[in-house]
Amino acid sequence: MKILITGICGFAGSTLARAARATRSDWKIFGFDNFIRPGSESNRAELKSLGVKLFHADFRNASDLETLPPVDWVIDAAANPSVLAGFDGRTSSRQLVEHNLGGTVNLLEFCKAHRAGFILLSTSRVYSIKPLAELAVVPVNGAFRPRLGKSAPPGLTNAGVSEKFPTTAPVSLYGATKLASEALALEYGGMFSFPVWVNRCGVLAGAGQFGRADQGIFTYWLNSWLRKQPLKYIGFDGKGHQVRDCLHPRDLLPLLEKQMASGGSAKAQVQNVSGGVESAMSLAQLSDWCAARWGRRPVVSDPKPRPFDVPWMVLDSALAKQQWDWQPATPAEKILDEIAAHAEQNPRWLALSAPL
Repeated sequence: MKILITGICGFAGSTLARAARATRSDWKIFGFDNFIRPGSESNRAELKSLGVKLFHADFRNASDLETLPPVDWVIDAAANPSVLAGFDGRTSSRQLVEHNLGGTVNLLEFCKAHRAGFILLSTSRVYSIKPLAELAVVPVNGAFRPRLGKSAPPGLTNAGVSEKFPTTAPVSLYGATKLASEALALEYGGMFSFPVWVNRCGVLAGAGQFGRADQGIFTYWLNSWLRKQPLKYIGFDGKGHQVRDCLHPRDLLPLLEKQMASGGSAKAQVQNVSGGVESAMSLAQLSDWCAARWGRRPVVSDPKPRPFDVPWMVLDSALAKQQWDWQPATPAEKILDEIAAHAEQNPRWLALSAPL
């Protein structure tokens, strides 16, 4: 089977390619990247040595896809993944839309032309910010916990945010482009008869992730702690109680294998995939983990709110478990150990992946 991975030299794409190369000798893996993200070049040589066929292409340009070989499946792991993209003054809102949405259109046209299936790695940030930001929470053991009751939004349980949670605006420009990409993918697949699966991912984390606070908070926090770089608890009570879950991207591979094998079945096409409540932790708890490994250090408190931030975001992956018998294989502790070991071995990792 021939697989094309977009953004293959990014963290998610390269991790999936390595995992697939290690276990699937029957797959021929192609991939492309535009190499605009600092650090992505570092993955090129290893992927080539593993037999992955790499192309330099930018999927915002439809003509760049014309030289790519026909494949059976496209795994879309390319995106500008920052919720602040287009708003932070360092990135263009137009480029965000061209990349995250225009690129999806070009990929779907590629799938249409080659009768290829399409798998979109989407995000938890398609869920509405307002009900999440207004969620009643209480700190417990250094981490916010939602107070569930009659006023809780639909689709929210002790297990997290399910697919029934609202996706109405505002969701940020980033969230809106991913949500629109989901809708277009489902429409293209239905209209032109090729299989489509949408996987809404929690926070991806693991060794080799680029250390950006707005894109890889677990990796950024551990590397910054080890290197004694400034750290800050931003927003809410200024104590770092805000919570996120984490998921290693290699744990997606068994799910993707099942989705590809199923073709276009009657299963729900959109599902959450995350580490769930078992993997969730706050920044304060992450600091405690770092302190136990490397020693305690101060973290600045800044309660001033930050746009689009929410106090608690944990995805409920019950549907993926029900439909695919899927659950993450890598616990949060192992993910953190992996990131820490990589940070210790790569003292210049933050500089390598820092914004230009």
